Amino acid sequence: MLRAALRRSSLPARLHSHRRSFLRQHPRLIPTAEPPPLNAHFRPLFTRSVATSAPQSSPDVYDAPEKLGFDKVSEQFIEECKSTLVLFKHKKTGAQVMSVSNDDENKVFGIVFRTPPKDSTGIPHILEHSVLCGSRKYPLKDPFVQLLKGSLHTFLGAFTHPDRTFYTVASTNAKDFYNLVDVYLDAVFFPKCVEDIQTFQQEGWHHELNDPSEDITYKGVVFNEMKGVYSQPHDILSKSAQQAVFPDNTYGFDCGGDPLDIPKLTFAEFKEFHLKFYHPSNARIWFYGDDDPIERLRILSEYLDMFDVSTAPEESIVKLQKLFLKPVRIVKKYPVTEGGVLKKKHMVCLNWLISDEPLDMESKLALLFLDHLLLGSLNSGECNVGGGAEYELLQTQFSIGWCVSKENIKRVEDLVMDTIKSLAETGFDTDAVEASMNTVEFSLRENNTGSFPRGLALMLQSIGKWIYDMDPFEPLKYQKPLLALKARIAEEGNKAVFSPLIEKYILNNPHRVTIEMQPDAEKASCDEASEKTFLDELKANMTEADLAKLDHATRQLRLRQETPDPPEALKSVPSLSLQDIPKKPIQIPIKIGDINGVKVLQHDLFTNDVLYSEVVFDMSSLKQELVPLVPLFCQSLMGTGTKDMDFVQLNQLIGRKTGGISVYPFTSSVRGKADPCSHMIVRGKAMSGHTEDLFNLINHIIQGVQFTDQKRFKRFISMSKARMEYQLQASGHKIAAARIEAKLNVAGWIGEQMGGVSYLEFLQSLEEKVNLNWNEISSSLEEIRRTLFTKSGCLINLTADGKNLTNSEKHVGKFLDLLPTSSSAKSEIWNAQLPSTSEAIVIPTQVNYVGKAVNLYETGYEFNGSAHVISKHISNTWLWDRVRVSGGAYEGYCDFDDHSGVFSFMSHCDPNLLKTLNVYDGTSDFLRELEMDDDALTKAIIGTIGDEDSYHLPDVKGYSSLVRYLMGIEEEERQKRREEILSTSLADFKEFAERMKSIKDNGVVVVVASAKDVDNAHKERPNFFEIKKAL
Repeated sequence: MLRAALRRSSLPARLHSHRRSFLRQHPRLIPTAEPPPLNAHFRPLFTRSVATSAPQSSPDVYDAPEKLGFDKVSEQFIEECKSTLVLFKHKKTGAQVMSVSNDDENKVFGIVFRTPPKDSTGIPHILEHSVLCGSRKYPLKDPFVQLLKGSLHTFLGAFTHPDRTFYTVASTNAKDFYNLVDVYLDAVFFPKCVEDIQTFQQEGWHHELNDPSEDITYKGVVFNEMKGVYSQPHDILSKSAQQAVFPDNTYGFDCGGDPLDIPKLTFAEFKEFHLKFYHPSNARIWFYGDDDPIERLRILSEYLDMFDVSTAPEESIVKLQKLFLKPVRIVKKYPVTEGGVLKKKHMVCLNWLISDEPLDMESKLALLFLDHLLLGSLNSGECNVGGGAEYELLQTQFSIGWCVSKENIKRVEDLVMDTIKSLAETGFDTDAVEASMNTVEFSLRENNTGSFPRGLALMLQSIGKWIYDMDPFEPLKYQKPLLALKARIAEEGNKAVFSPLIEKYILNNPHRVTIEMQPDAEKASCDEASEKTFLDELKANMTEADLAKLDHATRQLRLRQETPDPPEALKSVPSLSLQDIPKKPIQIPIKIGDINGVKVLQHDLFTNDVLYSEVVFDMSSLKQELVPLVPLFCQSLMGTGTKDMDFVQLNQLIGRKTGGISVYPFTSSVRGKADPCSHMIVRGKAMSGHTEDLFNLINHIIQGVQFTDQKRFKRFISMSKARMEYQLQASGHKIAAARIEAKLNVAGWIGEQMGGVSYLEFLQSLEEKVNLNWNEISSSLEEIRRTLFTKSGCLINLTADGKNLTNSEKHVGKFLDLLPTSSSAKSEIWNAQLPSTSEAIVIPTQVNYVGKAVNLYETGYEFNGSAHVISKHISNTWLWDRVRVSGGAYEGYCDFDDHSGVFSFMSHCDPNLLKTLNVYDGTSDFLRELEMDDDALTKAIIGTIGDEDSYHLPDVKGYSSLVRYLMGIEEEERQKRREEILSTSLADFKEFAERMKSIKDNGVVVVVASAKDVDNAHKERPNFFEIKKAL
């Protein structure tokens, strides 16, 4: 991962959320994939908050809201999230405020507007980008970036849903939190963009003409982002499905914007949309955490009192979609590379609108269980493209589908309907129901929201009702309806509960939309040709004066984009001082012990009675030629059966007894060492009372699973190949980053063999060999098991409270005694790297992903913590302004991996290629000429410390400590790194400029790009790339 802070938030994909969000996550320790979630197939409907007692209110709390202009509508203590929730209504405007109080230090603020689009010009999405580009109190080009530079935020984001727009911040520092809140409130209510057409052009769209003799092109951040979205088949499918299921209300349009429609949006419409919907009367405001509830209202009153009531709530109402009288079928095409293999490239997806009205809580819970059961029953082992039930819109949807060959489309449709009908007639297996119920309940009790702040997860749940003028408390109170549903199932049986739902919502429901997706090798070129023809005709009808005017406007916009904000404007954005920053890094408790000759790490942390475990095995003795087989080995462990249980029974047992188990490889470079750190990790979690079950199941998986099911293994290959093909188009920046790393170090090569273009090529080859060489493949899987899963190469990591850690030791000891004592394999010397030539990976896409990197340690550079301050500053200034703002890419950033020494640049959804590389090459000059006052330097340092001190839940704390142990990172090294960050000076930036010369002169380039852009680059720089067609 090249830039953890820029990774997209884990919101439901079916909502087509478009956002820029910045999450603090642990420092970059793993160049390969992040560990997968333990319950990846379960999308929790509810999330519990931090366990606290109800706070005591002081007497003035009761009078203050009234004096500040608020009426208290309702107050409830909700046991499920251990929080006191008070709903207020602003007297003057009708703005609704939910104030959530508890002991969670990770404070959250959010403001949500109902923003239903009436077309697919992307107006809510463009406005979401634009309001953060300067405001009344903060009159600079992008306060959002200034907050990135100099705050301790744990979340900073904005995202657009089909009928609402969110603006959210989070921080554990109260002063920092209120600074963030004020900037966001000023941004949404008083943005500069409504009076500044250049912001609209930059973030939305504009015609660009660099010279009257050249072609006119479209530019704009959102325009290019959505071109990337409309290049991805899964996104095309999900958008088509939503619009077809909801043809008669606002969901029939694309809130993010269709590239064909975005250029139809006018600045006048843009301004009107903000005026109409960005009003307190149309707002839902959320505060959460341990800060002062009265201070929240005081801050809000200063803004809300400036407004009068408006008619926005009536104008923004979302209408219900009436149910169809008969099913609908739609055929869509999506782009593929010319000459690519088209087998199993078709997709078919069945979609239902569940009801013509919103569901109550008990019905939603029942549907949640049913969704979990149906997806498990309908999982064929092929590439799934349906997302199950989606609850976040006004009405609930259900979808299921697969990637298939053309001749199997009808067979798959029939299979879905026949399977669902059979389930309605017979009911579900009792073990399957128990597994689903445990999975849901475990998720509720565990209270694990991953990277998201818990308060934000609660807000997203509440807003699902609140935004439609329904009860905002109801989605948070699940215990009573859950107990009622469980009692019904126990008393009546699951068939009596679920079969009527299946018949009502699916079998007898005429509102069914079948989407068939067909690969089209000519679509990408036809779309490009159509756009060019339109723009050529536009230019042909322009006079010389028109062309000169457009040329001038292009230059003026670029000048504005590349001109720095004046110092007085930059200083308007509030920031912390270095005195507010702790001088020591965050400590995680660790006790290193021994059980039966195996090292055990223990982390005594409150986990709400959950035990988190990682069983780590050394991978260094694995033969190099077996490395590409490792992901399929992991998939086989979790997806095939043992001698006594088939894979369905095994996974049901995991669901019944634990919170999930996963197996994945971990690989990283280690500073100062030639050999990489490489391990296999078996990760699991369970309630403390099921610790024995957890370790028994881990033992069953790693020792009892049989590699004999050839047919199922073939499905794993097909699924993995489909996922890699999807990732190439959806996350080309990750593919490019992995490819670059593989050219620069051994750890990168290992990671790319297991998750890059090389892995895709391996899968394509293996798919042809599996029928001929199955015995050899099965033997190789057994060899991986014999090599890895031994007691001699094992390490145990446990995270729980002290009592549960002690109680777990006997079960850990029993597990370790069952492991083979040794392996005959010796440590292998992995010295492979890909050739360090620049490379263009060609895929069907309308945007590019441009990467360049060099290993600074090989140039003689010795690591200093200031490198992280410098790289973050380069991302948030030079690359933000030149690659994103001026260049039109969705994002551009750089990263320094202090373990491998690799300094890398990357762009995402980029309309440019060589132009972006030129920006990267200009970094040394940028640093050499850089001028920074103390304020700017302080912000850069604080922002970097924010990354270092990212907020973690207990499971991640324990895991981060494990990773540091595996990498040999001592506390003294962490302290030294922190001191170097805090003491960073302008001289460090100037010195680093010399290091940036090496990336200009010797950097390795990998781009994932369209054939057209690669061809144009090749004409300008002959023989610059080696070209590889990947799809």
